[in-house]
Order: sequence, then C-alpha cells, then structure tokens
Amino acid sequence: MVSLYTIIIPQSEVLHRICGTNDSNLSLIENFLGVSVFARGNELSVNSEDKETTENFRFIIDRISDEFSVNESTGTDREIIQSVLNTEVSGKISDVSVSIPGAFKRIYPETKGQADLILAMRSSDLVFALGPAGSGKTYLAAAEALRLLLCHKVSSIVITRPVVEAGESLGYLPGDLQEKINPYIKPLYDAMNSILPRETIKKLNDNNLIETAPLAYMRGRTLKNCAVILDEAQNTTPEQMKMFLTRMGENSKVFITGDPTQVDLPPRIQSGLVHSTKILNNIKGISIVELTSTDVVRNPLVKQIIQAYENEERQGF
Repeated sequence: MVSLYTIIIPQSEVLHRICGTNDSNLSLIENFLGVSVFARGNELSVNSEDKETTENFRFIIDRISDEFSVNESTGTDREIIQSVLNTEVSGKISDVSVSIPGAFKRIYPETKGQADLILAMRSSDLVFALGPAGSGKTYLAAAEALRLLLCHKVSSIVITRPVVEAGESLGYLPGDLQEKINPYIKPLYDAMNSILPRETIKKLNDNNLIETAPLAYMRGRTLKNCAVILDEAQNTTPEQMKMFLTRMGENSKVFITGDPTQVDLPPRIQSGLVHSTKILNNIKGISIVELTSTDVVRNPLVKQIIQAYENEERQGF
C-alpha cells in the first residue's frame, strides 16, 4: 500500500517555482531525499513511511516556500533551492526556527551551530554566543529578542555594548547621547531591519519598547521583564562584565555576543567575555555556544578569510 505524506501549497506561484520548468526543481529535491516527490493540484507529496524523510521533506518545502515568499530573495529559483538543500538537515535543525509576528519570513538556522544557539536561547536565561564575524550570533540574538517582545513574553528589548574608542572619543561625536551611541549599535539595527519592516522597528523605538544605551549606563539598574543583548562583549573588562551580569532581574533573557579573536582592549587588559565564560561554564541555567568558521553564512570569502587567520594562529606565525 502506497503511503503519501502531503503538504498543501496555497500560493500557486510558489508551487510553480518549487516545481520548476518540467519539474526540474522537484528533481533536485528527489535526488536529495532519495524518494519520489509528486505534484498534484496545490499539493506536494512524498512517497515514504520513514519519519526522518518526511520531516526533512516538510522542512525543505516550508523553507523554500518562505524564501519564495520574500520579494528580496536573490538568485535563481534553482540556486535558492540548492542553497536550502545544502543546509545540513538533521532532526535537531529541522525542528528549529524563529517565528516572529509580522516578520518577512521565519528564520531557520543555516548550520548545526546556529541551531544549537537558538535552542540555547530558548532553554537558558543567560546565553553567551561566541563566534567569528558572519556566524549569525548577533542576527539570531536580535531575532529571538524580537520574538520574545512581539509574542509578549517580555515587555521591552535593551541593547547595549561597550564603547571602545578607536581614535575618536564618544564625547566629541556630534549630537545627544542617543545620536552618539547609534553608530555603535547599527549592526543590531541592521539585523532587526532585515527581519521586520523599518516602520515596525521605528514604532517600537518611538514607544520605548527598544532601548539602546552604552554599557556604562547599566550600572545601578535592575533589568526586569526584558530581553537584553550585550553585543561586542569581547571588549568588556572583567569588571564591566561582572557589573552587567548582576543587572539581571526577574523574567529577563540575556544574550551576550562577541568574538574572542577580535579584542580591541589595550594590551594586558583581559577580556571580560573570555574571563566570564571560563568561570561560569558550569553554572546551571547558563549556556555557552561557540560558533566557528563553519557557521559563517556571509560571502564565502569571509569563511576563507577567517580560516586563513585561524591557520596562521595555529602555526604560530
């Protein structure tokens, strides 16, 4: 007896793009899954009783549908499908996504490391995300914070980072405090604006649901009922990190992101990120997720650049 697992695709244009000319795109999916995929009406079906196969099929079709539903999708349909298929599909990854009300699309992990980070942010109140540029740590922290806010799990988002000066003092930058801190926080706003319409982010800002402040302004506060992101945490001192960690209040989620290989502190000053992850790694309720160059999802050249620097460090040049 034939057992079909069926998914309904409401949008005919999306279904047509998934199938491709003469079902050429379906052939890619069939080759990947190792089973036949059938299109009939507005349905796609796979002939399999294997749970892992049907789960992977659901994950693939859901994700491709999301990609095709976004007007800004880049690349040909075939390239987009191939990119999805190239993502490591495992039970741990295919069960994980970040669904944000009003977002352009659901957010899926691109790698197992990113899936581990999403799961850690769901299960722990304090999460350290360590990794190189482009590994998704800041983007996923912003996505999870927005999910918590817009699903009414918290009442606000607080964004902070250490202001490490590079030839120009914060005090000499033009404007008020908010205008001075904005250039430092821009990467997080870039991430949020790629997840939600700019008008939505502006409205959240105008209603004081998203707050930004230099790390020094956290002293004396208790951060309750909020999602807190400390970005570029490798540039904190141990004293700053201790101060920040002890601000955590009831019903708060704290996401700390940073790259221990890009510390901009003066020589002989230890990074608070490196110090804290060493002494806090055995405390229940705290998760430390280390992403690597294999988790980099920017331009492929970025991954190669990071690997080249890692090779140099290992060889002691």
